[in-house]
Amino acid sequence: MKKINLLVNLRKGFFRTPSLKGVFARLNRFAKVRKTSHNTPDEIKKDLAWADAVLMWSWPALLDDLLDKAPRLRMSAQLDIGQKAAKVALRRKLPVSVGKTGWSPSVAEMALTLTLGALRKTSDYHCAMRNGREKWISDFPLDIDPMERQLTGRPVGIVGFGRIGRRLAELIKPFGCPLNVYDPFVPDSAIKELGGKKTDLMRMIRSSDVVVLCAAANEGTKKLIGPKQIAAFRKGAVLVNVARAMLVDTGALIRRLKKGDMFAAIDVFDKEPLPAGHPLRKLRNAYLTPHRAGGVTESVSRILNWLIDDIENHLAGWPLKYPLTEKMLPSLDG
Repeated sequence: MKKINLLVNLRKGFFRTPSLKGVFARLNRFAKVRKTSHNTPDEIKKDLAWADAVLMWSWPALLDDLLDKAPRLRMSAQLDIGQKAAKVALRRKLPVSVGKTGWSPSVAEMALTLTLGALRKTSDYHCAMRNGREKWISDFPLDIDPMERQLTGRPVGIVGFGRIGRRLAELIKPFGCPLNVYDPFVPDSAIKELGGKKTDLMRMIRSSDVVVLCAAANEGTKKLIGPKQIAAFRKGAVLVNVARAMLVDTGALIRRLKKGDMFAAIDVFDKEPLPAGHPLRKLRNAYLTPHRAGGVTESVSRILNWLIDDIENHLAGWPLKYPLTEKMLPSLDG
């Protein structure tokens, strides 16, 4: 079989990671591989014109201007894709394989980790013991912190019931949590299958001790959690964000957190890296992680292998396992 021209446009770190060498070695069996790390349309256009297929993240977005200059391109395999590029590909009938659901297991696990950590205050205890300032219980049970709580039986709300939200529902099922879900694009039956109940956003917030954001970031979800929603959170409630920062009005959240009557566990921020003097860093009821939810090597390896599988499927004339479809558009970032 004649080898295709395959452009692999990813961050340089992908090509230097030892555990991914075997994954990329698969490509040499069927392709002449050109490895690049372009970030702009001007940078990629020459290499894209050479390619029969491309393996990439979501940028530079393959919009009409670029695709018009890539007459050989017959397939795109992407770790993720934005709504604009997705609509262009669907209109032009360009086959696209999207591996973004490969992040879902690790993101859902991080959501559970942050939830448990905020409820049980494990990072507080860890930091105190690192610094030799921990407080041991001496008058049990009088000196138990009343804000350290179990997850078991506690009502949980999930915003966005795609692969991440559904996996999280599976993970919390053993805890016996009443589950409320807000997602206007998912049928009731899909939510009921995992023991949840579909509801509107405000009712979900008012009835939940923990609210986890798993939705895509687009015009429909921008500042979905605004001042009105933040004011509606129960006292002692926990907001967990493993989705995108733009879903939340950060200023309104900070104002509520400063009152000290709710908690937040946040993995994503309006500006990353988070500035050193950012107010969130100073709030004891804000638990922060540096955008690590999906970032484990298992996720990267899984996604790349899925995409390579689909490139091979396309070459063989078989259906893609992870195709871009119209139904996916609401779940994509804008």
